[in-house]
Parts: sequence; C-alpha cells; structure tokens
Amino acid sequence: MSGDLVSVIMPVYNASAWLHRAVDSVLGQSHHNVELVAVDDGSRDESLAILQAFARADGRVRVHRQAVNGGVAAARNAGLAAAQGDYIAFLDADDWWHPDKLGRQLASLRANGALISYGDYWRVAEDGRVLSRVSPPAQLSYRDMLASNFIGNLTGMYARDLGDVPFRRIGHEDYAFWLEQVRRAGRAVRVDSPEPLAWYLVRESSLSANKFRAASWQWVIYREVEKLGLWRSCLCMLRYVWHALAKRRRFSKPD
Repeated sequence: MSGDLVSVIMPVYNASAWLHRAVDSVLGQSHHNVELVAVDDGSRDESLAILQAFARADGRVRVHRQAVNGGVAAARNAGLAAAQGDYIAFLDADDWWHPDKLGRQLASLRANGALISYGDYWRVAEDGRVLSRVSPPAQLSYRDMLASNFIGNLTGMYARDLGDVPFRRIGHEDYAFWLEQVRRAGRAVRVDSPEPLAWYLVRESSLSANKFRAASWQWVIYREVEKLGLWRSCLCMLRYVWHALAKRRRFSKPD
C-alpha cells in the first residue's frame, strides 16, 4: 500500500502565522507519496506567497487560488475537484500532523478492510499548552455518528473508491460530510496508534466556540440534511447534548 497516492486538501485563508508548520507536517510524512492540494481562499496576508514558495521547492504541492473568498466549504470542494489521489485526507492550515500519521492510517485501513479511518488527536491552545486528548470510539457506524461527530476532520481519511461528498455551506460542514461518508461505507475504524497523530489548534475566534449556535447547526443537519423525522431528531439531539456535556467534562482537565 506504500505506493498509494494520498491527496491532502488544505483550505487556506490568512493563515501565514501557522502555514509553515502545517505544510511541513504534510511534506514530512513517512508515507512520501502525497500531494498537497492547497486552496488559497482569497487571503490578504502572505499565505499565497508562502504556498507558492513551497510549490516551487516541492512538486508535490499544488496551489489553487479562489477568485473570491467563498468559505471553507467552497475551498475544500475546489480541492476535491483537483485531487488525484487514491485516498483523501484533510488538514486545516492551523493544525498539524505526526510524521507517521498517513503511514499508520493506511496500514490500519488495510488491516481492517475499511474505507474510512480516523484517530486520536491533541487539542492545543494558542500559547502551546496541551488542553486535552480526544479519543473517539474504536469503530463507528452511521447510528453512532448521529449522536456526535466523533471524527476529527484533521484525522479523517477515506478511500476515493467510496466517492466524494461535496461540503455544504452550513454550520458543522465537517460533521455533515463524515456523516454521509460513514453512511455510505457502513463503518469507520480508528487508526491503530499508541499516540495521537494530530494536533488541533483551539483558537479563541473559532466559529464552533458558541455552543448554542453549534446546537442549532446540529438540529438543521438532523432535519434538513438527514431528513429525520421530528421524534427521531429529538432523540438524536438528546444524545448529542449528552455527548457534548460528557466531552466538556473530559476537556476540563488536561491529560
């Protein structure tokens, strides 16, 4: 499986402060057969110049520029349209990976005969403090995913044979994407690794920081995206709230 090409989709918008770290973590993977499809979403800082410099130095980097800022969903969709890999993975420009992330993930997919893989990751504050370790279940079904988005987008990877799903321009676009992919695949498996393989930067300005807004996005996904009935949506919402509260308790103390 070492020959499989992995396309890494990276939306970029005004990310010059973190971009070098993110790109280096992709190009430094022990699985070398990667292409980084970086989509600059109309950045007004040095992000585009940084990406272009990486592309000149390493032919695995392909840079696409959006004419106007269209948001993360549009940028990821542009990246998917340009990707040529056998597998697709995602990394935002302010997060980063362990060097063995893709290699271990590909091995896990092969060992389990699965089409979707995900894993543990660290939540890190802007000052570098480790806030917590996120450890999702060992295996996920569509029903499991209805309760909560257990797949951190920076850890998720799927086989292109599964087909691509367009990102919707809604809140929780990551969740809607992985919910549909797991429904198609039937299951997803956690990568076999003794340590988390990614770092997620928790920024004060994060859109997902507003819990009430996040809950309203969740309801829209149940009712308008998944087309669940009222009672089933209510039950799913109760499970979502329970998992959100449990997650908050786990995140209250660093590992």
